[in-house]
Amino acid sequence: MKHWFIIILIFLPLAAQAQQDKIYYSPDTTSTEEYKYYIDLSKKPDAIKAVWLGAICPGAGQIYNRSYWKLPIVYGAFMGCGYAVSMMQNRYSGYKSAYLDLYNDIEAGVDVTSITDPSKSYVAVMPDGYSWSQLGGATTWMNTLKNRQSIYRRYRDYSILATAVAYALSLIDAYVDAQLFDYDISPDLSIHVEPQIYIDGWKQQNAELKLAIQF
Repeated sequence: MKHWFIIILIFLPLAAQAQQDKIYYSPDTTSTEEYKYYIDLSKKPDAIKAVWLGAICPGAGQIYNRSYWKLPIVYGAFMGCGYAVSMMQNRYSGYKSAYLDLYNDIEAGVDVTSITDPSKSYVAVMPDGYSWSQLGGATTWMNTLKNRQSIYRRYRDYSILATAVAYALSLIDAYVDAQLFDYDISPDLSIHVEPQIYIDGWKQQNAELKLAIQF
């Protein structure tokens, strides 16, 4: 929870600045002020179009909304998820092949404990410097390979799910950002931290720090 709060504090000023970029200034002779700000609604993006563009090409919705500062976040998330999927898939495939090769050799009556050729898949994935006896024998190593392929298959599935979540969040962000185009965030956005004294239920005085975000 603490990490999410820190992220909000970091990106809230950026969101305010992004909103300010959509505000335009013009002379107003009927106002006592020399200038007033207004939002050019003719430039308001269509939320449905933003979603469709993002669905076709991730990040296109943010580009359409002119929220360019979000692109590193969107593409960073997809690159990270894609790397995780690829890595977990490779490890799952490697342990699966090693398990099947070892199982077939044991079933064929091969004395696998005498094999040290690294071209064999189940030997190639052995930890460096370990012997068959240190691994607990052929049967124990086969069970270990089976467990590892299950672990990395689960991690791969989690990575695919994370990619789907990142994709969905990019579409939701494109839609919400387009809808809130004309939502005015005050240019006086500020954060105040001040001490505060309060009395609890036991009539004890306590001190705390109050964080106030002004819009």
